[in-house]
Amino acid sequence: MTRPSVITIGNFDGVHAGHRAILSTARELAEPGAVTPGGLASGGLASGGLASGGFASGGANVVAMTFDPHPSATLDPDNQPPRLCPLEQKLARLKQAGVDEVLVLEPTPKVLGQTPEDFIQQVVQRYGPVAFVEGADFRFGRGRAGDVDLLKKLGKQHGFDVVIQPSRDVTLTDLGVVTVRSSVVRWLIGHGRVQDAHRCLGQPFSLTSEVVKGEQRGRTIGIPTVNLDLATLDDHMLPADGVYAGQAHWAGADRPYIAAISVGNKPSFGQIQLTIEAHLLDFDEDLYGTQITLEFHHWVRDQIRFPTPDALRQQLARDIERVRSFEPLAISF
Repeated sequence: MTRPSVITIGNFDGVHAGHRAILSTARELAEPGAVTPGGLASGGLASGGLASGGFASGGANVVAMTFDPHPSATLDPDNQPPRLCPLEQKLARLKQAGVDEVLVLEPTPKVLGQTPEDFIQQVVQRYGPVAFVEGADFRFGRGRAGDVDLLKKLGKQHGFDVVIQPSRDVTLTDLGVVTVRSSVVRWLIGHGRVQDAHRCLGQPFSLTSEVVKGEQRGRTIGIPTVNLDLATLDDHMLPADGVYAGQAHWAGADRPYIAAISVGNKPSFGQIQLTIEAHLLDFDEDLYGTQITLEFHHWVRDQIRFPTPDALRQQLARDIERVRSFEPLAISF
């Protein structure tokens, strides 16, 4: 007999705090004895989900269904949102959050053209769900015609429960309160507010790419840098131009290295091509061809033009000392 499933469907870009609340509820529901035929068992759903009914479960798989690329790549290619993380990283984060199986759907016209009823029918046939866990704004099916009310109606027809997970709010460094959404995280990153993005993501925003040769101007002023291959990041969210404090790590590194990261067009050299480069503190070895991850922890300053190489070198020395003084951000989930 096929093991029953608790299903959640979404883009899960970044697997932020709001996603993790949904995944945590799904994980709780999947545990043996989490619910009874009359409704939620005592002590169940500590994360605050609200069930529309009850079902009997002796343990189930948590299945996350996600799209790659984003459905807008098919529906509205000119307005496709940039990724917060690559697919491989998203899959790893979903598994880390307690998902047993991830089904990656390609957003083809055929898939996106299914009616909400047909889409759920296929999910039921494949996974035999005992429950769906979604946010209140969940939409599905052709033209996003399906909503949580329709999902509950279909649940009664097919014998699964529906749990609506409340949204997750976080307090930002300016004491503003926001509801965590991928669009909010993108806005924060695009404005250089990487510390606030961390509060939403539960971990530092990062970029992973191969180290490529730059113009090696940093070496001429005694501050060598590693340069990311931006060709592999053309569909990714990039931080606002500026200087950041962060960390760098890669396979084989003995520890994370503190990094002074520059994002911008090198105004002091008149360069107009975007570069992302990092000076790794207390490290001076060749990393060309290495897959490296840069984590963005704190904003340091804007990109500005310096009148001479010596003025730039003096400012970079001050930047490095300031970067060294920052406390690294921790994973908070």
